[in-house]
Amino acid sequence: MNKLFFAAAGILALGLSAPASAADMAARPYTKAPPMVAAAVYDWSGFYIGANGGGGWARDCRHNVTVGIFLGCYDPSGAVAGGQIGYRWQSAQWVFGLEAQGDWADIHGTTQNLGNPANSLSSKIDAFGLFTGQVGYAWNNVLFYAKGGAAVVDRRFDFISNATGLATASVNWNTRWGGTVGAGLEYGFAPNWSVGVEYDHIFLNRHDVTFVATATGLPLAATYNSGGDVDLATVRVNYRFGGPGISRY
Repeated sequence: MNKLFFAAAGILALGLSAPASAADMAARPYTKAPPMVAAAVYDWSGFYIGANGGGGWARDCRHNVTVGIFLGCYDPSGAVAGGQIGYRWQSAQWVFGLEAQGDWADIHGTTQNLGNPANSLSSKIDAFGLFTGQVGYAWNNVLFYAKGGAAVVDRRFDFISNATGLATASVNWNTRWGGTVGAGLEYGFAPNWSVGVEYDHIFLNRHDVTFVATATGLPLAATYNSGGDVDLATVRVNYRFGGPGISRY
């Protein structure tokens, strides 16, 4: 009987001591959730200025329209380099812009005159300008855009003597306006800097021109139809004025 009494008392004492031991345990530490990190979103809005360089390809098909003789076609080519300035504004992922671009050019070429074996046809573009609007779509710091507007090209046409290599008749720097369309892909590699590639096509078509004889300074009796479109491929670097990209949580 005494053994049973002491066993029961021991069990009761153990049960009473358990809550006290649990109360003496250290409280579970509270861990604060890490703060949310803002994801940087590239902002294409703002004024920008930049430089470009690359190459150009033109087309010249020449006819003597007075007597109806085809003289030949050829593709002048060469280097271009210049600059651009513009403004873009971004709405969600859509980017809209206006830009003016001016370039020096050395797009030139020569071919044999099919109507006169004594001379060759020659043309050269020494400058052009593009005035365009842009519509683009941005994937954060990557922008694809299309552009279109007006272009002006400064161009010279010549008849070159095969014997002397000198011009016998010329159209000196025929400045002509036309339309242009293009597309580009641009990558923002720093908050205010971007690099890209661009292709442009200038619609000039052929048109009637009056050649002036080098020796006399008088216009030739015949009227000629000359010229053609221009294609451009350039690499561009832009600096955008304004703050860094906006943050998004």
